[in-house]
Amino acid sequence: MWGHPYEHILFDMASAPEVSVMKPDGTVLQLTATEIAVDGMNEEGELGTFKAYKASFTVDQPGDSVVFVKYEDEDENLIDYTKAVIHCGEETWFGWDANVGQQTEIIPYMRPYGMEEGFVFAGKALYDGKALAGAPVEVEIYHTLDLGKEIVETAEGMFPYDAPMVFTRLTMSNANGEFVYTLDEPGIWFVGGTMEPETGRNVRGVFIVPILDEFPPEEESSATSASSAELQKAVDEAKAAAEEAKAASEGTSSTPGFGVILAAAGILGALFLAIRRK
Repeated sequence: MWGHPYEHILFDMASAPEVSVMKPDGTVLQLTATEIAVDGMNEEGELGTFKAYKASFTVDQPGDSVVFVKYEDEDENLIDYTKAVIHCGEETWFGWDANVGQQTEIIPYMRPYGMEEGFVFAGKALYDGKALAGAPVEVEIYHTLDLGKEIVETAEGMFPYDAPMVFTRLTMSNANGEFVYTLDEPGIWFVGGTMEPETGRNVRGVFIVPILDEFPPEEESSATSASSAELQKAVDEAKAAAEEAKAASEGTSSTPGFGVILAAAGILGALFLAIRRK
């Protein structure tokens, strides 16, 4: 579907998209895009149905399949290229950085799955296979309709002078076409670099990045608290043992500083045990 991800504002798609998938072994399959209708909201806040398209394929190889789409919109003066990675199989981490030959294309520098909130995403923008230097790279998270309406209202109340500045984040590619940005919330992120020619249509390459909640989840933090308590108990026991050893060694010819060394060894041992339990 076509629209603004952050606000969940939709438009009728002006043309049928070209949809393909590159499988992990490099073979490319052309998919059939079927017209559908989706519910959404227009720029005036009115609810309605909008023209969209769907396509499907069977994941039949372990590894990473790359779904890539070309969409042209004359009214928007834009050609949009989009990529998303479909991962299959345990530790079959290959194919996610594939170059599928889009006119403007984002090549990720880090694996775009298994990423948690707060992780940094970096990549390279290409145009006709060469580095796209000094290009705007927009970064935006997707919201559902209800959440989009709520969060936009909040933003407009807090930043009435320029609410969209918190909708769409912006950075620039460097001389090598490279860029970096921190994706600080869980959800589906869209990262798009745009070639803006002096004449003709803008050509944008978009990469879709799913970001997970922080791992391990906060509700499992009790295990960490338990480990901390165990560690403190072990340290206290080690200190007590060191004091006993020091007292026992008084008046003997034991090596000076024995009690301190024993205390240090005991604390290190306690740390080791606590770490093993954790």
